[in-house]
Amino acid sequence: MPLTLTPLPSIPLIRPGDNLAGIILAELRTAHIALKDNDILVITSKIVSKAEGRLVNLTVIKPSKEAVELATRSARDTRMVELILQESREVLRVRPGTIIVEHRLGFVCANAGIDHSNVSPPLPPGEGTGPALSEVEGVRADDWVLLLPEDPDRSAAEIRHKLEAASGVRLGVMIIDSHGRAWRLGTVGMTIGLSGLPGVVDERGWQDLFGYTLQITVVGVADELAAAASLVMGQAAEATPVVHVRGFPYPLREGSLGELLRPKEQDMFR
Repeated sequence: MPLTLTPLPSIPLIRPGDNLAGIILAELRTAHIALKDNDILVITSKIVSKAEGRLVNLTVIKPSKEAVELATRSARDTRMVELILQESREVLRVRPGTIIVEHRLGFVCANAGIDHSNVSPPLPPGEGTGPALSEVEGVRADDWVLLLPEDPDRSAAEIRHKLEAASGVRLGVMIIDSHGRAWRLGTVGMTIGLSGLPGVVDERGWQDLFGYTLQITVVGVADELAAAASLVMGQAAEATPVVHVRGFPYPLREGSLGELLRPKEQDMFR
């Protein structure tokens, strides 16, 4: 079966408390997609964070002394730096404009994954089609940032279970974010939470075309799929935060973010 990735159209602007599973099911119907066993839904972390109320107004943040010192080194807003510190286990590298950290979830990323793009104040109930938020009196979109989901594995599992209950089929769900990499330029989609599919597939012991037994090949299949889905989603104004996947070439099983994280003692870039 070929691998197909289909972006879901017309996902509305997400508000805190929205039922993402219900919204996804409605958009699957709009796209005339009937879920089948082994399908996967790839979801950008941004809408999960919005639904979970992970929006923060910078005007209420009080920077610590450490944040003020780090803001001077990084040329960043002190309030943003305070949030980065709160979301991180350790600061690894600093340069003007960028702070590389070990996120509290265990992966290494820039600025703790805190996002300013496509972020606006929380939409009041029923106002998704109202005036532009920049026109609402007293509201400054620039004051709002978005943190990553509190527990992306749990979020993926909750969405998956709702989708499976409604459809009666076996699914996988991934939550992805855009990250840079230590030895390459450019960001790519990477998995930060998953449920119902493998994070990695260990191919050690498999035979290649010529009978050679693979010795070290462990494939980050969730990240491979995340990168493909991110290409379909886009990064700017495409408004396609959910992608339906069919034909994933590996058996589904329970998985978690922990599979994808390299142990610190094996990380040659620290």
